[in-house]
Amino acid sequence: MTTETRLRLSQPLDVPVVPTVELVSPTRRDEARSAMAIVAELRAKHIPIRDIAVVARDLDTYEEPLFRAAMQYGIAPVFWTQLYVTRTRPYVLVESICDALDADEIGCETLLRPLEHRWAPSEASPDDWPVEPVTLQEVQHALPNGERTLTEWTAILSTTDEVDDRFVTFTEWLADIPELTPETVVSVLGDVVNAYADRGLAVTKQSDSPALLDTETDARAVVRVRTLVQQLEHKFADRLEEGALERSWGDVASLANVIATQRPGRREHSNARAIDVVEANDVWLLNVPYVIVVGLTADEWPRVTESVVPPEFQEAVLRGDGDASILAPRTAWTDGRDRDQFLDIFRAAQNAVIITRHTQTIEGDVVHPSAFLDYLNLQTVSEHQRQQLVSTDRVLPPEIQGLLEKQPEATTNE
Repeated sequence: MTTETRLRLSQPLDVPVVPTVELVSPTRRDEARSAMAIVAELRAKHIPIRDIAVVARDLDTYEEPLFRAAMQYGIAPVFWTQLYVTRTRPYVLVESICDALDADEIGCETLLRPLEHRWAPSEASPDDWPVEPVTLQEVQHALPNGERTLTEWTAILSTTDEVDDRFVTFTEWLADIPELTPETVVSVLGDVVNAYADRGLAVTKQSDSPALLDTETDARAVVRVRTLVQQLEHKFADRLEEGALERSWGDVASLANVIATQRPGRREHSNARAIDVVEANDVWLLNVPYVIVVGLTADEWPRVTESVVPPEFQEAVLRGDGDASILAPRTAWTDGRDRDQFLDIFRAAQNAVIITRHTQTIEGDVVHPSAFLDYLNLQTVSEHQRQQLVSTDRVLPPEIQGLLEKQPEATTNE
């Protein structure tokens, strides 16, 4: 790494030429509302939804206020966030099946857990499956404590008045599963996931909001878990051949967890009729006319990273002094990663960038603007115009209205 390359990490920003407007709000919630009001007004001006994107440095703090604001304006948002598959119902269903099959004797909670996560037979009628939560609760209270074999549980379920035939169908299905092999894994668990897609996904949709966010997440999880099950067959066969695993459903569950926690490199989304809300590290994927960036505050852009390496040594490595020239600096020692992502926003925007930020926390503490704003030639929307934007009779601020008529080369950020 040359000295020139090292020092580039701390040089002034060279921002691409894109018309840029700033809109300042009192609180984060006000800011989110302003951002989605802009989206609503751009849509009212016949700007296609796919020509607009909203960007946040970190969606952890902005997803909830942006979602609420989007619902207020009748906008369906899609958040480009990592799908944590191990937290989804289809994955937990597969895991619970493995747990129920792993031991010779199991308790009532382990037995009923797959039904709680909407297990259904492959050829089940949608009128009868999955089992209703209230029915599950009644049966759970009626069953005795203690661990028993599947044969014993089937006998108890068959003679308990509060239990209907569906519970016996489930325990008999468990008892009939053949000897564990890699082929059994994909056959049994594949059928479980397919049945969930046919029966369980419909339950999610029935109780979902108009934006169908939970349904979309559930559908993505089905796709991911189907892929996971296919991978399980081959990886389980390899581990058995190596002697690295025992032939048990518990080891199948453990291997599934290893595969599931290896996150894919990019985020996933699938709704072409919704507004894209993305994190900064996904901006390079975009190429859209209008980009709205939220959270341009000193706390968010750039974000300071703690390091055990003394600042003096960090500086020496960045300069490439002496023996330090053989060491590569971490971008976290500077604002390098944040700078790159910030610049990607302007590279992604074909026509204009609209920047928003807030000035105070919920507790009333002052929130300062990002230092990156010093490198921009901004038009700033007045507070009066912002209030008109979020009023009942929305009016797009003239600074933003002007962006619809300007060419990209009209403003210079230097």
